[in-house]
Amino acid sequence: MGIKGLSHFLKDNAPESTKEISIKSLSGQKIAIDASMCLYQFLIAVRQQDSGMQLNNSEGETTSHLMGFFYRTLRLCDNGIKPVYVFDGKPPELKSGELDKRRGKRDEAEEEIKQLQSKLEEGEREEEQEEQEALQKEQKERLMQLQRRTVKVTQKQNDEAKHLLDLMGIPYVNAPAEAEAQCVELCKSGKVYGVASEDMDTLCYNVPVLLRKLTLSEQRKEPILEVKTEKILDALEMNLDEFIDLCIMMGCDYCPTIQGCGPANSYKLINEYRSIDAIVKAFENGDIVKKNWKIPQDWLYKESKELFLKPDVIKSEDVDLKWNPPKEEELIDFMVNKNGFSEDRIKSGIERLKKNLKKGNQKRLDGFFKVKPSEAKPSKIQKGKVQKPQRKKK
Repeated sequence: MGIKGLSHFLKDNAPESTKEISIKSLSGQKIAIDASMCLYQFLIAVRQQDSGMQLNNSEGETTSHLMGFFYRTLRLCDNGIKPVYVFDGKPPELKSGELDKRRGKRDEAEEEIKQLQSKLEEGEREEEQEEQEALQKEQKERLMQLQRRTVKVTQKQNDEAKHLLDLMGIPYVNAPAEAEAQCVELCKSGKVYGVASEDMDTLCYNVPVLLRKLTLSEQRKEPILEVKTEKILDALEMNLDEFIDLCIMMGCDYCPTIQGCGPANSYKLINEYRSIDAIVKAFENGDIVKKNWKIPQDWLYKESKELFLKPDVIKSEDVDLKWNPPKEEELIDFMVNKNGFSEDRIKSGIERLKKNLKKGNQKRLDGFFKVKPSEAKPSKIQKGKVQKPQRKKK
């Protein structure tokens, strides 16, 4: 879920922290991607056009995630990007409350699905009338919406996605806990250029470069949003501790927040008191009196903050990232024979992978033998021409 309202807040209060870039500008870069979020997206979005149901193989097993990973990876590689997928591990204990809420919403959706299916069956037994047909159409659309809400990623689907990536020669990492935190660890060490995620809480881990809409940009013809934590802190005139406190105040996955206090008021309070500790004391001392604001009982904001400052991750020096040639025969057997995908399309995808790998290797060789030009110190006018337009576009 991320941080409630943070995207709109930054747009209004730290616009210079975000700039629009094209996917072509990331050519040659290694990017860490939250694989668990991708899995969820694919299971929701990759559907049969006629029925709206998930893709299945001859055994009735879901294959939407396989199609999603295969073609998204191809598109990234076609644009010169070297993806690294990171899978979630065990969620922190503090996240259990948020997970319970999500389970509750799934249960509610499943109950409504049963009721709608019963109504649709009754409607089919009645004489066809225009009103009945319109009602059924509305009910079917609602049914498809609810079915997307009940999506849950299974361990088998996780394992299948990893197996596919291995056959494609694409590296992946099994995070001990949160995938976003592990992605940021790889980014901080320089193993990857940036982190592709839609979860705004990635910023709380002090990510150098967050790439939003990377996986959506080509399909929707939208620009990618490049967000830098350092520029957020400069714009808000905060240090990382204060920014994390602000995000916890706005609402994160680990703990509740002050009831009735929205993003704008949270920002004012952090600006004035500089920490949640000081805000809590001000409430206790009567310095802050707001009848409609309520501090959560047994508020675990300190423990939540610790998860952002000291996340459970594998150190970058212990992660070995390698992009290998695809295992052609095994990939065809897995995707075509076992899961029913088109042989021609899979073979075409394999050729694209091989071509992109060869292109990447050639770039590395060209860079190795490239003669470095003599460095001329740019004038102040030249500096202005390069830097100022970039800052204005943010």
